[in-house]
Amino acid sequence: MTSERSSEPSRGLRALARGAQAYSALFAASSAAPYLSRSKPVRRTGFDLELVVDAVTREVDDVVSFTLRRPDGEALPVWVPGAHLDVFLPPGVQRQYSLCGDPADRTSYRIAVRRIDEGGGGSLAMHRLSQGDVLTVRGPRNAFTFIDVESYLFVAGGIGITPILPMVREAARRGASWKLVYVGRSLATMPFLSELRSLGGGQLELRPDDEFGVPDVADLLLRADEGAAIYVCGPTPLIDAARVLQPTLNPTGSLHSERFSAPPVVGGRPFEVHLARTGVTVPVGAEESALAAIRREVPGVRYSCQQGFCGSCKHAVLKGDVEHRDTKLRPAERDDSMLICVSRAAGDSLTIDL
Repeated sequence: MTSERSSEPSRGLRALARGAQAYSALFAASSAAPYLSRSKPVRRTGFDLELVVDAVTREVDDVVSFTLRRPDGEALPVWVPGAHLDVFLPPGVQRQYSLCGDPADRTSYRIAVRRIDEGGGGSLAMHRLSQGDVLTVRGPRNAFTFIDVESYLFVAGGIGITPILPMVREAARRGASWKLVYVGRSLATMPFLSELRSLGGGQLELRPDDEFGVPDVADLLLRADEGAAIYVCGPTPLIDAARVLQPTLNPTGSLHSERFSAPPVVGGRPFEVHLARTGVTVPVGAEESALAAIRREVPGVRYSCQQGFCGSCKHAVLKGDVEHRDTKLRPAERDDSMLICVSRAAGDSLTIDL
């Protein structure tokens, strides 16, 4: 999953992001992280499926939605708001896309993909799909749990609307109090506006940057009722700022977020990773992941979430000690394996089976 914004963050937002990095240093990179930030495993509720692309719809200029069905017309596995599909694309590319249709519709799934020209190629491959093409998917799976409360504040940035849309629809169905603040570069770049406008029982606020400027995250969070569940999905600065601010602004509320891009590397130091199969030694910078460095030499290396929870980039460690930063591997796996998207060398070098 990937999200992007073209505008530069404000000075205040950059300061908040720096604060979020300090917070992450304690809760993600320090020796106390395993105790302060417990693993939240992705819950698997479906299985591998071959689905047919039944329809391709251009939602806005660079966002396309895909309606997927089973070739035999049978009912699809049940899903709940916040769920996603793992989509497998050639050659060996795996990406995750949030389900953004109606959970009550067992005949089809809908996902939406924003084209990222400078990304890893997954979105470009998706945008080349046509009606009748067959996709291998896994899921639905859910790492963005939608809880049942009386009041919600939803904050969506750009393509981050995809997991939020079914949540808003469900909140409206339950008769809960809800507010949605939807930000983006411009109205023309923000998909699903007509669907959102048709929902009743809540408050929809559209705040495109070209009309309102870069959003003040604190101002957005203040719209939440006391004790509300606050759901945030979108660009990294938006999520990081919300994580820093919410405990102070609404201590009785709860914050739930899903990131659509790799998190920044916090507290890293340079090291080398030796690829045993190819004999190449790759330098890894202090502020980049091992995955990013390895992809310069092996562009087709498999990965997906880039956040250490899906396990797609697991590789055997043949030599060296690992600083594990993932939430996926079991203790027994940590002696001889690592997830290269987030974990790093504990010393100066590692050798992996790649």
